[in-house]
Amino acid sequence: MKVNHSQIGKGLADVGASKAKVSSAKGNQSQALEGLKSSGSEKVSLSEKAQAFQKAKSIASDSSINEAKVARLQKMIDEGSYNVNAAAVADRLVDEHLSMTD
Repeated sequence: MKVNHSQIGKGLADVGASKAKVSSAKGNQSQALEGLKSSGSEKVSLSEKAQAFQKAKSIASDSSINEAKVARLQKMIDEGSYNVNAAAVADRLVDEHLSMTD
């Protein structure tokens, strides 16, 4: 490849232009962030679904675990003596669903 003197400084102009674009973009970004700062008068309201999700999340994160009950159920499952009454489970699911729609 042959390099002549006219090509030596050519890439430097492109680098300078790129730096100017980046600097301009950073300025626009900080202006946008300034516009997003709150004045303290905004209000946020959550939908009923969001409130229900928040409640479910707090219940799920509750760390109260009955270790004795878990151990007893695990032993029954391992021994094959744990039986599920499918009719009772179905009735309870239906009752829960009906109570939610009230």
